[in-house]
Amino acid sequence: METYNQDHKCKPIKGITCDVKNCMYHDKENCCTAGEIAVGPSYALSSSETVCATFKPKEE
Repeated sequence: METYNQDHKCKPIKGITCDVKNCMYHDKENCCTAGEIAVGPSYALSSSETVCATFKPKEE
């Protein structure tokens, strides 16, 4: 599922809000700057069962 852009300097994805401040793709305005995102798993039955597979911890 790693088809997203590795360059986290992309423009924010319109319509995607992200509150995960320790993700390398999070910008200061709660936007995702990954080239694209992957959400799963495919067998989820509710939003509480889903995760952002694009998440990568921010290196500090």
